[in-house]
Amino acid sequence: MAADTSPLRLGVNIDHVATVRNARGGGLPDPVRAALLAAQAGADGITAHLREDRRHITDADIERLSTGLAIPLNLEMAATEEMLAIALRHRPHAACIVPEKREERTTEGGIDAAGQHARLAPMVRALGDAGIRVSLFIEPDPRQIAAAVSLGAPVVELHTGRYAELAGADQVAELRRLADAAALAAKNGIEVHAGHGLTFDNVAPVAAIPQVRELNIGHFLIGEAIFVGLEASVARMKALMEAAR
Repeated sequence: MAADTSPLRLGVNIDHVATVRNARGGGLPDPVRAALLAAQAGADGITAHLREDRRHITDADIERLSTGLAIPLNLEMAATEEMLAIALRHRPHAACIVPEKREERTTEGGIDAAGQHARLAPMVRALGDAGIRVSLFIEPDPRQIAAAVSLGAPVVELHTGRYAELAGADQVAELRRLADAAALAAKNGIEVHAGHGLTFDNVAPVAAIPQVRELNIGHFLIGEAIFVGLEASVARMKALMEAAR
């Protein structure tokens, strides 16, 4: 696959800084400080998932991020009236609608945009009307892309979790699936993002997909930061992404 010279953005998810904070209670480590450090290291945006059970990011974090960042905030949110109201109140740059199950440790797959079309349509419309860039976190599946087109979502984020878990020929096949989905989405005028499970070792092939414009990476970068620091972790990921283009 030929490399693309267009810039590839990195969104850094700071959820798990909040996970460490909440394990002990109190205010440290501060996810907002992590967001600011990530920005200094070259992050193009910050992603934060406000979950129903507030297991990591809290409402206060979203308020502080909304007012304290000089780079875009991407609010990951479930398709609920509560989360819609929060998004409309804070008006982040972007809102990525994700599936959410209380019992899961992390997001386990893409949202069924096709099966939940009627539920999602008014939310996508309300967010868009408020000037919030709407993204749907979906599987690399033509049916889901067709649903995103029908819903009028300007962005899809392709779930790379399966790619990250596979190896050998199976991983190559999943990468092809991601590339085909990215091409189909872009052909239909949708901006393509990708994320979940990406690391220093597996990011390059996804970053090389020409239609992908943004990668959102969190857990790995926060884990690596324990050993090398957040700025070094983010800077290395950014360098690997740029080299792949």
